[in-house]
Amino acid sequence: MMLANSKIMWFNLRVDISTCGKRKHSMGQEAVAAEEWKFKLNPWVTMIPLMISIFMFALDETISNVALPYMAGTFSISHNESTWIITSYLVASGVVIPTVDFFSKLMGRKQYFMMSIVIFTIASVLCGISNSMAMILFARILQGAGGGGILPVVQAIIFEIFPKEKLPAAMAVFGLGVIVAPIMGPALGGWITENWSWPFIYFINIPFGIVAFFLTHKYVEEPPYSRKQKNVTMDMSGFFFLALWLLTLQVVLDKGNDADWFGAPWICKLFTVSMISFLIFVFIQVKKGKTKTGLIDLSILKNHNFLIGTMGQMVLMAVMMSSASILPSMLQSLLGYTAFLSGISMVPRGAGCLLASILCGVFVSKIGIRPVVIAGLITLAISGLMLGEINTNISLADIAFPNFVFGLGMILAMVPLSNISCATLPKEAQTNAAGVQNLLKNTSAAIGTSIATTMITRFSQAHQYTMIKFLTDTNHVFSERVQAMMGSFSSLVDPQTAMYMAQAQIHNILRQQATLWGYVETFRYYAVAVVFILPFVLFLYEGDKEKKYEAEEALEEKLEHEKEAHMEEEKKKNI
Repeated sequence: MMLANSKIMWFNLRVDISTCGKRKHSMGQEAVAAEEWKFKLNPWVTMIPLMISIFMFALDETISNVALPYMAGTFSISHNESTWIITSYLVASGVVIPTVDFFSKLMGRKQYFMMSIVIFTIASVLCGISNSMAMILFARILQGAGGGGILPVVQAIIFEIFPKEKLPAAMAVFGLGVIVAPIMGPALGGWITENWSWPFIYFINIPFGIVAFFLTHKYVEEPPYSRKQKNVTMDMSGFFFLALWLLTLQVVLDKGNDADWFGAPWICKLFTVSMISFLIFVFIQVKKGKTKTGLIDLSILKNHNFLIGTMGQMVLMAVMMSSASILPSMLQSLLGYTAFLSGISMVPRGAGCLLASILCGVFVSKIGIRPVVIAGLITLAISGLMLGEINTNISLADIAFPNFVFGLGMILAMVPLSNISCATLPKEAQTNAAGVQNLLKNTSAAIGTSIATTMITRFSQAHQYTMIKFLTDTNHVFSERVQAMMGSFSSLVDPQTAMYMAQAQIHNILRQQATLWGYVETFRYYAVAVVFILPFVLFLYEGDKEKKYEAEEALEEKLEHEKEAHMEEEKKKNI
């Protein structure tokens, strides 16, 4: 009996060893297939549906800005309440971005990308036909959920389909869409709103969404490692705390300035909830990252280039999005520009972006990435100083050149920085990397906009406090100006009312100048923020050093060890 059992055990052991050998051989074949996979079509043809999709998503970040007064009138809400139309979109896309890697594995990346386009297009229709605040908030959240899956997938696909020598040019085109679309949003939104009506700023997405869907189905290939996978689980706890963190943070950023920030108890409590949720989210991701079951893999931040590049892009995104918000606002509130004219003021930035995209494709391959990034940061800092010299006597043409320089510097800095930050990562990590990077960039854009708004308010108050000291009767210049204005008003009203009207007009001029100085100093701080990035650029690696990255080697070694451990565990179970 013992001999018979021994033979049976030996037979089973041979079968298990043979099975393990076949499984290992099969896994090896899959790894080789993934490594040898090459894109068969012309990558520039594939870029067409990718860029249409990314332009739609980026355009809707800012196209609603100048239409908010019209939308507030339609829904009978205040201007402050109408800002939720913008923030709901940003929050929804921010929550979805880290889940892109999970849904790509669950459905297959190409299928998930196509589904995101469909959701975004349907949500655009719902936005246009909305007849209440609740309906448009629901539609914008749905639109953000669809759009959040577009940017990371497009970025990952571009890194896969282009060879290394053509990647700088491809990323220049990608950066042109990502950066130009938010810049063109206010101008296009203003023109559509004034000539048609605000629903059409959403309806224009419909034909482009349909074209992008069918072109994606035809021209976007799917590599073996991005196809649908089995036994994919969702990190529900991580997703919950991510949503709670971003939602509460966005409310704090939106309402903080009106509520005097931490002077309001409810802001303090909500901010505490936000920070606790953030810490719990990071803890969960670090803990689950060891078993690859987390929502995102934060270990990718160990990559030297990815960490520095992402930090730099966070600052640049904050500067770009906040300036795109406050400059049209300044032109409308201080200079009386219409929604269309304030949007037109941003068009020269697009021209600068277009020129910079051409320069990136030419110079990156010749002089390297770091010199181009440094030149872009210096150019961007100069544009901040130029905008810091504006006054109330300027014309639209006086805004054009600083904006052109701004667009030139932004692309020269952002595109190569985005390229080098992900260039040293393996292809399998591109989707996760794009999700982490865009989550941080979206969050920094929201924070930057709120900080800029607060800076304008605080600086304006400080300058008003300083200047109002000179509006006294002991100041002969002030007294003379009051008497001159009283003379012009006295023919219409009695002397007492004339004096009141003269003092009120001078006080309005003072408030206008104080507010102007608030904007001026904020623009100057943009230059300071950009210069802060410069020293970190010197620590970026490029060229042949990329192949010797310790982070990449550690990641590959870790994956190999995990495969071997899994094989050993299966072998022991079978024995």
